[in-house]
Amino acid sequence: MVRRAGRRVQSPHPERATWQTPAVALNVTFICTGNICRSPVAAIIFRDHLTRAGLGDLVTVTSAGTGGWHVGDPADPRAAKSLADHGYPTEHTAAQVSDEHLDADLVVALDTGHARALTRLTDPAKVRLLRSFAPDADGNDVPDPYYGDRQGFDLVISQVEASIPGLLTWVRTQL
Repeated sequence: MVRRAGRRVQSPHPERATWQTPAVALNVTFICTGNICRSPVAAIIFRDHLTRAGLGDLVTVTSAGTGGWHVGDPADPRAAKSLADHGYPTEHTAAQVSDEHLDADLVVALDTGHARALTRLTDPAKVRLLRSFAPDADGNDVPDPYYGDRQGFDLVISQVEASIPGLLTWVRTQL
């Protein structure tokens, strides 16, 4: 059976029904606490890898925080510096979790506390921990680097990058 990204468009004349590929087939969102460190880093890196894989036009990637303290702020300067040093873009504006985020096809939590909170707000079947996409992960959580130094931000990037192949596989199975 051939799977197609899109949906079959019904016609009053069944012989004229066609496949249309939507501009966006999937929505993926990343959630952390304040949306200035972990989740924007994950979203930026995932978006970059989707583009490299030729899937960028099929997936909308967003991020948000469970708290609203930083709404409207850019990414933490240390996160932006670490992203730039690894060759990634840095543009980001923090948001708080909304219905739009919860309606995503995949809601990726950065730690178990976020996952617990999110499963109370949306369908638990679509909530996954980021590190569950990395088969060799040595734990479930991406540690919050906010109170640490640059090394913590580099660790976040390496943990996100280790999860990218699994995330790309998930996307391909959904299309």
